[in-house]
Amino acid sequence: MAKGIIYVMTTAVPGLIKIGKTGSSNFEQRMYNLEHDGYRNVAALKRLFAIEVDDYDEKELLLDNIFSKSRVENTELFALDSDLVVQLLSSFEGEQIYPNPKNVSKEKVFDDATENITAKSIIPNGTYTLSKKIKRWGKQVKGTLEVNDGQLILKKGSICCPVIQNPDDYALYGTTARRAETNIENDILLEDVEFNSVSMAAQFLTYATENGWLVWKTKDGKPIDVFRKKENND
Repeated sequence: MAKGIIYVMTTAVPGLIKIGKTGSSNFEQRMYNLEHDGYRNVAALKRLFAIEVDDYDEKELLLDNIFSKSRVENTELFALDSDLVVQLLSSFEGEQIYPNPKNVSKEKVFDDATENITAKSIIPNGTYTLSKKIKRWGKQVKGTLEVNDGQLILKKGSICCPVIQNPDDYALYGTTARRAETNIENDILLEDVEFNSVSMAAQFLTYATENGWLVWKTKDGKPIDVFRKKENND
């Protein structure tokens, strides 16, 4: 059984992803080339998830067949929700290569992707707020999350806790990287930022692990978890 790596990457085009395969020893070089040179005139490719599996040729062909209707002809590009692909890939037996499993386990990747899919499908369009005092900072974070047809946008003007010492730093791998590439001045967010997860949007604000379903509130002060409970009761 041939062993190799199947990966998924985001691109500069929202909703367009790349699914590919490479030999186990070629992964880092392949990622470097794609992230620097792009693919088929599509730029800003970024690795999202990669897993080493047995029979990787057959498994990539399986993915191609499953997602054939979403494929851009004669390419490895797909018009797909990246969370759907990550959810499927992270359910495969194999060793997670990216993200580093020491930072984010395969089980958490799967759970996060599942949460993201749920959030996009059941939270009604509108605006939601988060206000919380951060003890180690001594100040209040305040944020507005806009939901529009499945898009989760943290609005500029939100007040973010600065990157300060946190006992849960190991769990903030993705947030630390996202903070580094975002325009924040004097703890105020100066641009809209899109997230796939309500928990990641909350974590971005507080710089601590959060359950976004509990801390984002509706206009009448209820946690957005009410939408999940409604879905389960219908």
